[in-house]
Amino acid sequence: MQDISPKLPTLDFSASPVMPAIGDLFKSLSYLSLPSEELARLQAEYVQAASQIWNQQLERLQGNGQAAPAPIRDRRFSGQEWMENPAAAFTAQMYLLNARTLMELAEAVQGDRKTQARIRFAVQQWVDATAPSNFLALNPEAMAKAIATQGESIATGMRQLLEDVRKGHLSQTDESAFEVGRNVATTPGSVVFENDFFQLIEYKPTTEKVYERPMLFVPPCINKYYILDLQPDNSVIRYTVDQGHRTFVVSWRNPDESMAGATWDDYIEHGAIQAIRVVQEITGVEKPNMLGFCVGGTILATALAVLAARGEQPANSLTLLTTLLDFSDTGILDVFIDEAAVRMREMTIGEKSPTGPGLLKGKELATTFSFLRPNDLVWNYVVGNYLKGESPPPFDLLYWNGDSTNMPGPMYCWYLRNTYLENKLKVPGAATVCGEKVDLGSIEAPVYIYGSREDHIVPWTSAYGSTQLLTGERRFVLGASGHIAGVINPPAKRKRNFWLNDKLPANPEAWFDGATEHPGSWWTDWSDWLRPHGGKQIPAPKAPGNRQFKVIEPAPGRYVKVKA
Repeated sequence: MQDISPKLPTLDFSASPVMPAIGDLFKSLSYLSLPSEELARLQAEYVQAASQIWNQQLERLQGNGQAAPAPIRDRRFSGQEWMENPAAAFTAQMYLLNARTLMELAEAVQGDRKTQARIRFAVQQWVDATAPSNFLALNPEAMAKAIATQGESIATGMRQLLEDVRKGHLSQTDESAFEVGRNVATTPGSVVFENDFFQLIEYKPTTEKVYERPMLFVPPCINKYYILDLQPDNSVIRYTVDQGHRTFVVSWRNPDESMAGATWDDYIEHGAIQAIRVVQEITGVEKPNMLGFCVGGTILATALAVLAARGEQPANSLTLLTTLLDFSDTGILDVFIDEAAVRMREMTIGEKSPTGPGLLKGKELATTFSFLRPNDLVWNYVVGNYLKGESPPPFDLLYWNGDSTNMPGPMYCWYLRNTYLENKLKVPGAATVCGEKVDLGSIEAPVYIYGSREDHIVPWTSAYGSTQLLTGERRFVLGASGHIAGVINPPAKRKRNFWLNDKLPANPEAWFDGATEHPGSWWTDWSDWLRPHGGKQIPAPKAPGNRQFKVIEPAPGRYVKVKA
């Protein structure tokens, strides 16, 4: 039978304005510092790829090509509906080409390192936000579900959108499925001390004997401590207790207006140093073992340097998890930090603010961190919650991620200026804290330093930098995955891997080249390292606290339950 279907012409993008926006972009970018040869190459490659996509679509419509295009290797467009709808498939393929070209253009812009990073970040945010999957009219999966449910999915999505507007944040999990103290933060313990900055929790031993030297955890104050105690099977705290260590944990207060004037010095003196004093007095041990996580590690190391300047060395050992002490490379967060940005913070919420100190709201911090991974932590839920009317499943880590905390303005501004902007902690004597010149090299304790290989908040190479600042016996361990998933990796799950190298060259890449890969969790390596630092074993205490520091309330305490 003769083919009488209309013959549509193939498309030559060099002669057709099918994507005028990209053409305009090429023209506008010519005014930036872009090598002309690179711009011409990218433009030629774009025209060729766009023409190929168009012509493949024409062949498909005419029945001359494949019955359906190959699946798109992007989970946003991997649904069958995208492939079965020619217009949707074409839209997705052109979007991916445009996105790739935009990022290549951003990479090609010449300039200083920070300018390049900011351009890449801004372009990536725009690219992710404009994905066709984010719009109901362009998302065939959402449209198909709306038809199948007779519009109920759209109605549900609108209800969930209004509920999130009322709550003030995007729902990433079923928040009703969790309650702090009921099914997260459940390791048994007691609050044995509190002041305006923190509660100190002592956990109930699970072994008949414990090591004589207790363990003190200082978690980050920019979120809540129970990231270390989510569920019993992935709790760092429970694991430490089960290994026979008498464990104390700082639970930072969620600041309100009464704490708006608190400073970095306050968090060191009345936070970390006070916690050390209380653990010493409760246990009678002058030199406990200590662990700091993320900003908690920065606070703890600063506190130990302050005490060293006062002639004290209270740490028997120090563990630092994904901690920055050398802020030379702060990863993706560097795009937010420069003199103008820090000064703006100081003038709005810092001590220099004309209206007085204020608070950095927890929701602002949470939103910032979510947009560091927008496809995973923002647009994924916009599509699921609002366009498809689906309820996000319960996930303990995302519940914790949404349980944000405020920060006092002066404390936050000192931290920004002296670490991220001016990197003073790295230089002995450059920073003054609690009236003392800070020298991290004066800390006399063996140290276990952990970094996560895919960490976008504390790049592992920056975590490794602590090996060059601290002077005691040092061990660096590199785990797989990111900032949180790399740390929360219990051995029983038998997931991921870690790398070890006893040598500590100045260059982190040289360390990695000589490292040996091991399967499973780094927790077992840390436990083996910590064991000899625990001292002899003694009978477990029969009750928490002592006569001076009596039980105030059961763990997890009141402070961690306060919402921002």
